[in-house]
Amino acid sequence: MPSAVVTGGAGFIGSTLTRLLLERGYSVRVYDDLSSGSREHLEGLDVELVVGDVRDIESLQRACDGIDAMFHLAAGAGVVDSIENPIENFDLNARGTLLALWAAKQAGVGRFVFSSSNAPLGDNAYPASEDKPVAPLSPYGAGKATGEAYCSAFFGAYGFEAVAVRFSNAYGPRSARKSNVIPLFIRKIMAGEPLTIYGDGTQTRDFVFVTDLANGLIRAAEKPELGGEIFQLASGVETGLNDLVAMLAEVSGRSPQLQHEPPRAGEIQRNYSLVDKARDRLGYAPQVPLAEGLARTWQWFQEG
Repeated sequence: MPSAVVTGGAGFIGSTLTRLLLERGYSVRVYDDLSSGSREHLEGLDVELVVGDVRDIESLQRACDGIDAMFHLAAGAGVVDSIENPIENFDLNARGTLLALWAAKQAGVGRFVFSSSNAPLGDNAYPASEDKPVAPLSPYGAGKATGEAYCSAFFGAYGFEAVAVRFSNAYGPRSARKSNVIPLFIRKIMAGEPLTIYGDGTQTRDFVFVTDLANGLIRAAEKPELGGEIFQLASGVETGLNDLVAMLAEVSGRSPQLQHEPPRAGEIQRNYSLVDKARDRLGYAPQVPLAEGLARTWQWFQEG
């Protein structure tokens, strides 16, 4: 039976990945400090939960014992928080990734999959692709770029099979604690509160359903000879924020009020990802279109 450890495995994406790993016959150990994840996300699952911090190298090494693959999803919050708290964000994201890599290497883990994002690309992120130079606009992006660089370095220096995957905007069930746009807007619509649009709403993003993302992560762990490489995992579809609001109104059957604020520093105006490399090398193929995914996500929030 293959085995995996998932840092951040009690979180939104991590708990979905954990479910799919179990379905594929893996034994799974979840490593999470429960600061943003929840034990409830793992209820009913046959997993071992280790409560620990990614900056605790000894605890990490113990969690890696006997493990075939490590999925490193644990991270500090996103762009806005990193601008307010850059040193803490570095400690969690850049240093935390280095420690996770070292723990996995020392324990003899066969494959390390690092969860990055398009934030390292900054203004180069339209469309996002693996061959563009990094030029982050935020400390969060700098931390993710550092993690990618360490994955490349560990493959180059030690032959360690470390792979980086860049997520676009993930959404789906069990995202109630997330602050990104889809769960945030759903919570506000349910509460009858106005939706805040920063700028004119023409900014675009690439929204990927969480099960599609998790399937891509597993493929990045199972395909041979990927060390040091980067893959974009996304829907490959560009969606404007105004269009997203219209789709949420249709899914919810409500007409949310809008309020506009000035654009926020460090945020990218247009962004979507080319997934050709992941399709060709990993066999990655997103299955859930945005309209269907929003309906499924809205239903989960309603039932919660």
